[in-house]
Amino acid sequence: MQIKHEIEQRILSGEWPPGFRILPEHEWMVRFNCSRMTVSKAIAELVSSGLVIRNRRAGTTVAQPRVHAAVLNIPDIRLDVEARGGAYSYRCLGVKRLADIVSISSLHISDGKPLLLEERQIFLDAVPAAADVDFALQPAGAWLLQHVPWTEAEHRILAENASAATAKALEIEKGAACLVVERRTWRGAETLTQVRQVFRGDAYDLVARFAP
Repeated sequence: MQIKHEIEQRILSGEWPPGFRILPEHEWMVRFNCSRMTVSKAIAELVSSGLVIRNRRAGTTVAQPRVHAAVLNIPDIRLDVEARGGAYSYRCLGVKRLADIVSISSLHISDGKPLLLEERQIFLDAVPAAADVDFALQPAGAWLLQHVPWTEAEHRILAENASAATAKALEIEKGAACLVVERRTWRGAETLTQVRQVFRGDAYDLVARFAP
């Protein structure tokens, strides 16, 4: 508990910023006159709480604060990132027009690191104004939230190991854990948009708060 408390305090105070490499286990053993198992247990609890990340090559480093979003909301990624003090940016990977569908591939970035890989389709029969929007310059999700009212939405949430292409885009190791959100929205009987969002598992989570 003493080891865990000291590391927590240094992280939460800002003394050890995200990416900072904490002392190796053998140094904690000497400082607290304890076994490697004790140190390992303390650090494992910090990994579980999301404060640090273990990496065989880089050692144990302070984790980036996670971006939180409510499960039942449709989030504006920019606002979520900025709400926790991050710097948001957007990169369009491609826009295609296929019949009456606009397909947009993009990256959402937090503090210079990819957070989310997004593949979205907008149905022009329901959202004709989308044909005139330059999604190379602005995120499709934010534009839809501002301009297109919806009446019903469906979320599908799952875990996935990163493919080679996803790992390259998100700058993570192939096979790393990712959080996937698949969403479809409607206005009445019309489908407005469908999207598949792949988040870095170490940087994003969904939170549900409800009463009985």
